[in-house]
Formats: sequence, structure tokens, C-alpha cells
Amino acid sequence: MARLALLALLTPQADRIKEAYFVRNRIAEENRQRENSAAVKIQSWFRGCRARAYLSYIHRKATIIQKTWRGFKAREHFRQRVKTAYFLMKMNFYNKMAVKIQQRWRGYYVRKYVHNYYARKRYLEALTQKNEQIRRELEELVEHQRQERERVAMEREEQEKYVRAQRLHFLLSTKQCPGVYNSPFRPEPDEMELRLRRVKPVRTMSAPKESRPINPQPSSYLHSKERLPPIHKTPQGPFRPAVEVQQQRYRPLEPSLRVATSITALEEAREELRRQEWRTRLIDHP
Repeated sequence: MARLALLALLTPQADRIKEAYFVRNRIAEENRQRENSAAVKIQSWFRGCRARAYLSYIHRKATIIQKTWRGFKAREHFRQRVKTAYFLMKMNFYNKMAVKIQQRWRGYYVRKYVHNYYARKRYLEALTQKNEQIRRELEELVEHQRQERERVAMEREEQEKYVRAQRLHFLLSTKQCPGVYNSPFRPEPDEMELRLRRVKPVRTMSAPKESRPINPQPSSYLHSKERLPPIHKTPQGPFRPAVEVQQQRYRPLEPSLRVATSITALEEAREELRRQEWRTRLIDHP
């Protein structure tokens, strides 16, 4: 009954319902494409958010894995470097201690069996004394040579002044005419004037007279032969004074360092030290 009542109620409204149905169906068809596009956009946005969230998650996990692995490798490398550094430090320490032990042992062995400290000390003291003695002798030799040079220079200067005074003896002043070195304007005569008074003038030797030799050859032969140029009557010079030549010829011996000291002095000193060491040592090794 209810259905029949409802059917009786809807029958007069069937046309209006159909018309409303077709209108709504047309509106739905018109909005179907826009709604589909909107649904696609919503789905793409959601799927993009989900994919980005998944990728971010994967990146975070990969970063954690890489961080853990790199930390593990770095700690392993650091432990290896620490072991290497510790090993090198121990080796350096052991080497240093071994060098010290070797130094002590070699020093003890050399002092006991190779070198004699006291003999070496005596040798150095003797060498020092020898050096001091040679140094004193050299200083005395240098002083003697200096004095000898000064003496020779003074003698040479005195000889030159003497020779000059002999050559300039004609400049000696007389009672009537004062000389060059005895000026009346000076309070006392010059040194050269006094020297001129003490020396004697140089004597000039006259040229020998020509002696005509006996020529057994005829005069025609003499006229036909060319005459030689005449020989100089004055001596050719200048020559060194005879006193200076005599002093140079008989000058005293000036020994050098090699002549003054023995060439075998060092070997003799070593041999003497070796004999003393042999007499005083306690351990008799060959």
C-alpha cells in the first residue's frame, strides 16, 4: 500500500523528475573533465609528496651509513698512525740508548787499550813547550833581523851621505866666501857643512900619457889600415861603491826557520814519548 501510495504520488511528478535527472546528468557531464583534472592534480601532488618524503628518508639513512663507515675507517687509520708513531718513538729511544752505550764502551776501550791519556798529556805538554821555544826563537830572530836591517840601512844612508859629501866637497865654505850649506842667515851651519869639513875630496886621476908603440910594419901599411876609435879616458859608470859591494859579499848568514830548526825534531820527540810510554805502561801489549 505504501508503495502504491508513493507511486501514485510520484506519477504526476515523473516528467519533472526526468527533466531534473537529465539536467543534472548534463551538468555532471559538463563538469566531469574538470573534476578529472582536479583529481589528477591531487593525486600527482600526493604522490610527489610521498616520493619526496621517501627520498628524503633514503638520503638520511644513506648519510647515517656513510657517516658511520667513514668514522670507522678514520678511527682505524688513526689507530694505525698511532701505532706507527709509537713504534718510531720506541725505535728512536732504543737507538739513542744504543748510541750512548756504544759511546761509553768505545770510550772505555780506547782509553784503556788504544790511547794512553797520560802519555798523550805529556806529549801535548812537550809539544806546547817546543812551540813556545820555537816562537821565542822566531821572535828573537825577527828582532835580530829588524835590528840588522836598521843597522844596514843606517850604514847605507851614512855611506851615501859620505859619498855625496865627497862629490860635493867643492861646496865647502871658505873664510872669504861662505858655502851653500853655511848661510850667514842661519844661527849655525847645516849638517852637510859639518860633513863636508870632515871628509876628504875625491881625487881625480889624470889620464895616462900615450906611449907610441914600436911598429915594425912600414908606414904604408899604417895609412892603408883604418884606425880604431879612441878608448874613453874616464871610467864608465855609475858603479856601486866598493864598501857596499864588500859588505854584501861578507854579510852575516841569516838562517831560515827550516835551517834553524831540525828537520827531524818532530820524529825525535815522538820517539822519545814512545820510549817513555813503553817504560811507564803497566799492560805490556805489542
